Amino acid sequence: MSSTEPGHLPEPEPRDFRRLPEPVALEDTVTSVDVRPVPDPDGGRDPDHEWMLRHA
Repeated sequence: MSSTEPGHLPEPEPRDFRRLPEPVALEDTVTSVDVRPVPDPDGGRDPDHEWMLRHA
């Protein structure tokens, strides 16, 4: 279908990314996920080592 045929609508021009937003300073950002270290679920013990000693 050529553009001269009746009923043909021209393709709309893409409007995304014509103008990018202003850059954000790193000092203005905040974390959305807690990044602190999690506590050790084994309490500092090695369960594999204890299992080997128990069942060796």
